[in-house]
Amino acid sequence: MKKVISILLILCMISAILVGCGSTDKKSDNSVDNTKTDVKTDDTSDKDVTSEEGKTGSEESDPVKDPYGLPNDLSAYPVKDNPTLTYWWPIDGFQAVAIKDMNEHEVWKEIQKITGVNIKFIHPTVGQESEQFNLMIASDDLPDLICQSDRYKGGVTVGIDDGVFIDHTEVIDKYAPNYKKFRESDEDRRRTTMDDKGRILGFYNIAPYSEWIWFGALIKQEALDKTGLPVPETMDEWYNFFKKCQEVGYKSPLMFNTGSGTIFTGYFCSAYGAYDWLFIDDEGKVQWGPIQPGMKDYLAEIRKWYEEGLIDKDFATRDFSSNMAYAISADCAVAMDSPDTMWGVWKEQNNIDFVAAPYPVLNKGDKPTTTYKHWKNGGWPTSITTECKNVEAAARLLDFGYTKKGWELCNFGLPERTHKIDEKGMPYYQKESIMWNDPENIPLSNRVWKYKLHQGPFVREEHNSNPLLVSPGSYSGDIRKMWTEGTDASPAVPPVTFTSEESSREADIGSKLATLRSETFLKIIMGQVPVSEFDNFVKTAEKMGLNEWLGIWQTALDRYNAR
Repeated sequence: MKKVISILLILCMISAILVGCGSTDKKSDNSVDNTKTDVKTDDTSDKDVTSEEGKTGSEESDPVKDPYGLPNDLSAYPVKDNPTLTYWWPIDGFQAVAIKDMNEHEVWKEIQKITGVNIKFIHPTVGQESEQFNLMIASDDLPDLICQSDRYKGGVTVGIDDGVFIDHTEVIDKYAPNYKKFRESDEDRRRTTMDDKGRILGFYNIAPYSEWIWFGALIKQEALDKTGLPVPETMDEWYNFFKKCQEVGYKSPLMFNTGSGTIFTGYFCSAYGAYDWLFIDDEGKVQWGPIQPGMKDYLAEIRKWYEEGLIDKDFATRDFSSNMAYAISADCAVAMDSPDTMWGVWKEQNNIDFVAAPYPVLNKGDKPTTTYKHWKNGGWPTSITTECKNVEAAARLLDFGYTKKGWELCNFGLPERTHKIDEKGMPYYQKESIMWNDPENIPLSNRVWKYKLHQGPFVREEHNSNPLLVSPGSYSGDIRKMWTEGTDASPAVPPVTFTSEESSREADIGSKLATLRSETFLKIIMGQVPVSEFDNFVKTAEKMGLNEWLGIWQTALDRYNAR
């Protein structure tokens, strides 16, 4: 089966090269002082998951006291015979600012030293990750480990069916006690790392808590001062605020960020009970947000904003750099983006203070909603391939990231050089930390990849190790916490998995629906077609197979809920 898939993929790649087609991947994702950071834990954080047999003798003298009681079984290290494994790891443009080659990353070097497993990282060309991933799969010459294995068409579960990845279940039971214990200690982590057949799909970037919402509307403090208006809450208040911004000199006050995907543009339409993609209704059924009745009202409102110049007229063609340039300009008063990003761009680089607006509603007192939920799983699975000759060494290596020591090293970097331990036993970036004193002075946002790991196979400590959240004076974390605690995430759809047959059909219909939605909504917003075109859009979507597509998602959701 795998050979047939390989031949078909090779033929597809050759055909694409001959006709000259190509694509590029685009990813969403200063010296300062610091003091010790208090541990911020959530009500959803886990209790102690360490059992007596999971402890090691050295723990009694270990000053690190993580607040989650992480497993710390280090008895397998160093792995005998110092094996070498190959590891395919894509480095996107954001990572590349900090590190060009994971073979040179100081954290990965320390991990190899502790585990006794050598790693030879393989990196695709930046911007060609998808093409080179497909070529690698088609070549039948696989590395031992693949990071972002969910790039496989249909997901990791289909990759296991096709004989590309192993079923990790028995391997984890035998060789990864720390990962096993931590993932099984929470239902979200357990269910989101397996498929409907009960197979564990790989080693995920799982977390002790559900991470805070990281995007929304951010307002320059000077805009509030100049307009004399409070932070908007309802859609009517937003319109009045934008009009007042124009009066005081902001030409087109809203940076309407659509380049980061539907979760960004879903910010305002959520007020109308509509969303830019899938959501779960009050009956537990999967629905498509773009066809909800409230979407038509939303489009009419945003069209009015565009016609009156309240939205940046070039919003549809801007990339990240262009959006940031507009955000710092005198024409912009509000940015739709991450407070982490804007702390760096607005506050750190341009000394622009800002505040956040809560997720919008139509009427005062309504509860805002969102389709974003972290599920205590940040994705980024690393899966072991069927070509791996030393599965035990691979599992032992990856299991290290789920120990207390691995949590400390991956999230906070090297002891002393990057972090110290406070009186509570929590790692923190001290004043002289290299995190705050980077000799190359790359943006603080990118240092999450230079002196620590931001994502990968380990327990992620986002709230207390992201330098943008713990930087002295930063209010990014407070903003994200406010959005999360003030917003109802019950419409969020969990990360379901599809069968091979479902996957192909879901992708085909979903791709057509996405194109239809984007093209139609842009035309309506920009005044190229009337708002009444929304009715034809709904009919066209149904003809494209919308109901069949929703049926596929509902079936997958039902299986997920039964895990």
